[in-house]
Amino acid sequence: MRSRVSEYRVEGLLKNPHVQSVLSSSPWRRRAGAARLAALGASSQVHVLDLPEGIRLAGMYTAAPTPRADGALALLLHGWEGSAESSYIQQSAAELLTAGVAVFALNFRDHGQTHGLNEGLFHSCRLQEVIDATRAVHRHYRPGRFAVAGYSLGGNFALRLALAAEAEQLPIDAAFAVCPPVDPSAVLRELETGPPFYHWYFMRKWRASLRRKRALFPHAHAFGDDILRRDMRGLTQWLVGQHTDWPDEETYFGGYSVAGARLSALRVPTRILAAADDPVIPIASLRGLQLSDTAMLEICEHGGHCGFIRDWQLHGFAEQWLKTGLIAALDGVQ
Repeated sequence: MRSRVSEYRVEGLLKNPHVQSVLSSSPWRRRAGAARLAALGASSQVHVLDLPEGIRLAGMYTAAPTPRADGALALLLHGWEGSAESSYIQQSAAELLTAGVAVFALNFRDHGQTHGLNEGLFHSCRLQEVIDATRAVHRHYRPGRFAVAGYSLGGNFALRLALAAEAEQLPIDAAFAVCPPVDPSAVLRELETGPPFYHWYFMRKWRASLRRKRALFPHAHAFGDDILRRDMRGLTQWLVGQHTDWPDEETYFGGYSVAGARLSALRVPTRILAAADDPVIPIASLRGLQLSDTAMLEICEHGGHCGFIRDWQLHGFAEQWLKTGLIAALDGVQ
């Protein structure tokens, strides 16, 4: 496996992984991302994608103020219970736009106020509709070069898209993943045994999403509040039993795991950024990856979960890492 230690360094309180993780999704950083996009004069257009089997997913397209000659486009994928307007997506979009790369920020099913587009619930094994969305974005905008990048669960999807690119004939030139959950079962165990804040944070957002879905489709989702009071494992068991074909949650986790040797067949140039102190994603699962020669794992000593904040002005390393790596990949620089 090709891997390297990252150049990212911080001092003082920013070495704390929980400070990093909280700052990453804070309203201050979200406002800073929106301000950066506004300063660029970026105008985003909502685009609803009509996909096979009546599935509809929505995203936001933003053209680069000064496009690259190759018309490059990046598909950005948010994390679980995030959206196309999450702070890290906005910050990444701003960086890429300054480099002349257009951006399509996709919302997964039931994310970003898109709950009404589909009756069925989101789950992490819905890879085919993300493949179909990727194909639809490429077909509509016809970029000369095309990359995918994701954060957290979006990073897991980006890796699976890259892995499926050849079989699905997806014209992906490069893929990037920041703090991807490569072993979902290990992530749940981390959330169950680690600081309770993270379990509370994700459960609060997931329960709110399910309540919204129930209100929109009461005939299809007549579950009671007793279901919503379950913990993450219990609610996952309910989701798997009622809304998937998997026999149990561990088999379901295996359905979107990319741990071990699963990424050894990668042909798309791929880069992964991880933090050794991530309180959500166990670093051992990333160090245990068997990657192909086209992939590179970069590990930072600090950074938390999708943090990598450089300073108290909330400038970030991850979005700069993404821009630098993406431009190098598009320009054919190793």
